[in-house]
Amino acid sequence: MNDTQAVTLNAVALYGLALVLAAAFAAQLLLHEVPCPLCLLQRILFALLAIGPILNIRFGPRPSHYALSLLTAVLGATVSTRQVLLHILPGDAGYGSALLGYHYYTWALIGFVAAIVLLAAMLLFDRQFEHRAAPGNSPGRFAQGAVWLVIGLTALNVLSTLLECGFAACADNPVVYELLTSAR
Repeated sequence: MNDTQAVTLNAVALYGLALVLAAAFAAQLLLHEVPCPLCLLQRILFALLAIGPILNIRFGPRPSHYALSLLTAVLGATVSTRQVLLHILPGDAGYGSALLGYHYYTWALIGFVAAIVLLAAMLLFDRQFEHRAAPGNSPGRFAQGAVWLVIGLTALNVLSTLLECGFAACADNPVVYELLTSAR
């Protein structure tokens, strides 16, 4: 795998993460669902999952960059599993609306497990670590667009979380945006 292929593959991964963040944010706005604290934590972990690909685009692929994302994916799978187990009892409707039969936290678990598998597979390509991009090489608009898209969606999610929780701990079962209701 050469440098261009590695940058492109990492940019595609970022666009995939952006899709996940955008879908969660769109569901929140379009379905008027206020995310729970575990849902917010899963969004944060999806945003943190982007650190490895961003570092790979900026500095070239390194095992340590993949390891950062891999550790984040394991933590994300753990948090998602916790929430799945909270709603696994028969008769529990789950938290929020289902999308294609699964709730957000179940999709998050699937996404984090997929990320673990894909990151492990990427670590098998040793040749990507042999080539180092020359300093000053620009990653290209496709990759830069992916980086800025993830950063922008992360900022919107942080702003939304601030509106929801204010400067205190988030409610266990939130129904309003605290900063918007306290302003009235």
